[in-house]
Order: sequence, then structure tokens, then C-alpha cells
Amino acid sequence: MLARTVELQERVATDRSGIRAIHLLRKLDPAAWGGTETALQRLFKGLRQHNVQSVVYCPRLTEPNGHIDPVAADGHQVNRFKAFVPVLGMPEVRRRQLVSVGGNLMSFDLIPSLWREPNVSLVHAHTLGRIGAIARTLAKQRGVPFVVTIHGGVLDLPEKVKQAFNEPIRDGVEWGKMFSLLFRSNRLFQDADAILTCNPREAALWRDKLPDKRVIVQPHGVETGLYEIPQCEAAYKAFPQLLGKRILLMLGRVDPIKNQGWVLQQAPAIFQRYPDATIVCVGACTDEPYGQQIDAQLRELGLADRVLLTGGMRSDDPRLIGLLQASEVLLLPSLSETFGLVILEAWSAGTPVLCSATSGARALVRDRENGCLFSLEEPEAFHRGLDFLLSDTNRARAMAARGREVVVGKYSASAVAAEVKKLYVELIEEKLCVT
Repeated sequence: MLARTVELQERVATDRSGIRAIHLLRKLDPAAWGGTETALQRLFKGLRQHNVQSVVYCPRLTEPNGHIDPVAADGHQVNRFKAFVPVLGMPEVRRRQLVSVGGNLMSFDLIPSLWREPNVSLVHAHTLGRIGAIARTLAKQRGVPFVVTIHGGVLDLPEKVKQAFNEPIRDGVEWGKMFSLLFRSNRLFQDADAILTCNPREAALWRDKLPDKRVIVQPHGVETGLYEIPQCEAAYKAFPQLLGKRILLMLGRVDPIKNQGWVLQQAPAIFQRYPDATIVCVGACTDEPYGQQIDAQLRELGLADRVLLTGGMRSDDPRLIGLLQASEVLLLPSLSETFGLVILEAWSAGTPVLCSATSGARALVRDRENGCLFSLEEPEAFHRGLDFLLSDTNRARAMAARGREVVVGKYSASAVAAEVKKLYVELIEEKLCVT
């Protein structure tokens, strides 16, 4: 312990030695890139600017997909461990779905790998469940601070979504509960030195639940410079069928929580009113049955030639940036959106937003000032908001410009990372005082 204390003292005493933070992720699949992966990639880049070395641990890919790992390509150390869903008899489709959206994974080789990791200053878990609990155990045994970030929601979720997350596994026999008990998954939040969430409502609920715990609202960052380079040509070259169309963009993984099917139900009315409109859905499919429902819905409504499904794209893909720049509005019909990174990205590209009134969207969007909000229970409100944005392009772009001012002022990737670095230093210093 004395040697460990001396090591931490040296790291805090001078910026030259820096901080070496271990980050535990539940998923890092270049073929299924989403908002969480984008947020983490930007965080790691920003932390490096502030002399924090990020060492990433994430599950091994089950099948090589030929995609370049963006985090490794940025020069960060990425260690992949073998992970599995500890359930017997589960259908493979369901297993893949759990892995994609955050099933409670387990890993045996993660434990010794983490234990052998040298010069650990702090452990930061971006996942809950058993993997997060393993991170907690490592931090506790090595006497370093433990931080946990809630990237989705835990307490601030619609009841329907919460029930789906908490529903017991019925399509197999779960044998992993012993590991939850062994690593005390139930102590994950109680034992954390800090709980980070990008959602003010989530933070308020945790402060009520754990009043003595340090709970911090930590937003995601945006690299605004990416969106200053005109990329519409790249988008039209990739998707020439969009030339001359009014593009309505949905950006997010194809998953029930992102609720693309709701907008498709409104599509006949949209196209009747705006015959030159096209809906573009960008996002990897993380729920195969839901993706099949979307395909069937398109066939049943006769929308196959009016709705474009592009698959997933990284946030820095020129095609995606071009689509954002060329779109007349970003549609975000999510059942739950704890932050809404795509809102900031749309604003950065100069695109107005029309969002369901989730807690994340309400924290960013001021209705009819920098965007429009609607209730999923009131389709008429959605159509009124769309008419408001499409009827006056100049007004809509002015609203997006006000949104961009918010991004530049509060959500730059470097500024967000600086706040995380500040927290790390405070926690390490506090741990030294205790030891």
C-alpha cells in the first residue's frame, strides 16, 4: 500500500507523469458504432489533450468484420477480453441482441488481465452489471478511485423500458447469478467514488437515492470542427437517389428504444403533404427482430422507395456529416433519450431538430426556440412541429444556429474532457488523504 501511495503522489504532483486511467466498456464494435462509442472516442481524445492516458478494456469481437477500430486507430491502447452471456439454452439471435444492447456479460480472463495492468491511477467503468462489478473489485483491491458512468438510464427510464430491462431471462437458464454475488454487483453504485451521468434528471434521482454520494452531470462532447467542412457532395455521391429531395433524417441504432417505426407510421401523411420528401434512417441494427419488423412495415406501407436505410456509420464519416448538412430536419422519436448527442451533432451541422420529449431532449431543446418537441402520444403535435420547421427554411436554420451556439459554448469535446480530468485529480488526491 505504501508503494501504491507513493506512486499516486508522484502522478498527482506533476502533469509530466500524468494519469493512467483504465476504462471498462461493455461493447466496442466498429460495425455497430453508436452514440456511446462516439462519446467515448471523443472523451479519450480529449483526455489525451489533458495528459491523461486512457487504457481501454472491451469484449472481444465474436467475428472479425474487417472494420478498423477507431479507438485503436487514434493511438489508444485497446485490450479485448473474452466475454459471454452466462445463460444456457438461449437462442443465438437473442444472445446477439443482449450483447448489442448491454446484456449482463461475464468474463473470466478480464480479471487477471486487469490485475496485471501496471501503474493504474483510476478505474472508470462505462458499463454496469458483472463487468462493472469486476472493475469495482479491481479498484477496491488496488486502492485506486472507482468511477462509474451511466450512459443509458437506470432510474430515469419510461416504465415500459424499465420493465423490459428488468424482465427476467425466460429463453434460457441463467447460471451467472453466482458471479453477481461474488463481485457484489449490487454494490456498484454505493462503492463508487463518483457516479457520472449525462442526464440531469437521472442525477437528481441518484442524489435522492444516495444522498452522500458524489453524483455529477457530465455531458458528452462534440468535435464541432468536423461539421464546418462541407460534405454534402460525399453524401449525394454515396446516395444519388437523394438529389432534389427534402431529406428527413433519423440517426440512431435500429432498436425499439429508438422507435423508428413510430415515424414510419406517420410517413404516409408526411409524404402526402410533402411529396418531394425522403426519410433516411442511419444506424446499425442492434435488434434483429425489430429490424425485421421495420422491413415488413416498409413493405406493408409501400414505402420501400421513399425510405432509405443506410446501415451504421461512424460520426466522422463524410457521408454522415454530409447527410446531416443536407437534411432539412433531424427526427428523434426515441422512447428514452438520456442525453441526445445526435441533437448536438445536428446543431453543429446547422440542422434543426424535432424530438420526442424525453428527459435528454428536454434538457437541450427549448421548444420553438432552438428546436421542436412533441409527445409520442400526440402524433398531431409531431406533424405541427414538422410543418413549423419545413414551412420556413430560414426560420428553421436560425433555430439550428441558436442550437450551435449552445454546442460551442458548453459541449466542446476538449472542455468536457477537462472537467473529467479535474474530477480524476480530485478523486486521486482524496484517496491519498485516506491512505
